[in-house]
Amino acid sequence: MSTDQSKTVSWTDAPVIIERIARAAATERPVIGITGPVGAGKSTLAQIIAGLLEGIVLSTDDYLPDYHTLNESERDRPEHADLAGLRGDLQSLRAGRSAQVPVWCFQSHRRVGTRLVDPRDSIICEGIHTLHETLRATFDVKVFVEAPTNDRWQRWKQLEESGERGWGVKAARTYFERVAEPTFNRFADGYRNAADIVVLNPATLGP
Repeated sequence: MSTDQSKTVSWTDAPVIIERIARAAATERPVIGITGPVGAGKSTLAQIIAGLLEGIVLSTDDYLPDYHTLNESERDRPEHADLAGLRGDLQSLRAGRSAQVPVWCFQSHRRVGTRLVDPRDSIICEGIHTLHETLRATFDVKVFVEAPTNDRWQRWKQLEESGERGWGVKAARTYFERVAEPTFNRFADGYRNAADIVVLNPATLGP
């Protein structure tokens, strides 16, 4: 997979560059979209940007379908996620209105409720399908995060070992190889091409 070198930045430089572009956007509350494969560092980068821009973070994970309603191979496909609902919530927050967003549980792999999110100075959305065409026009800054496959798996493995997720290492490895990776790879080139910035994250381990 080739990457346009003109928009490639390092993990270290990315936060300041994204902050600068967001502040230059002609909007009161810039909306930033961060995508990439599982374990690439999307949520970590989103939290860093939120700190710089006094923002709120939404995740496409919370808009996933209840996994028990689908065959395993289809669970991460974008057509089964409520991306239209996410788009509406992002638009509400940009307009200065609160949004009642869903809460998806990684232990039970289903939606378990909602939470009220109030608008802040910026809105950051992260997830594997953040730059899907359903959402793409919503963002003032579009970011794609890349990281080596083994680094990404090791990060996911750590989450399973910590008990943060509900599968355990063996089941997670199977899902990573059979579902998560092939599903994302179908869309990766389109998401990368749509991004304003491609962030190279050589190591996703750590905080």
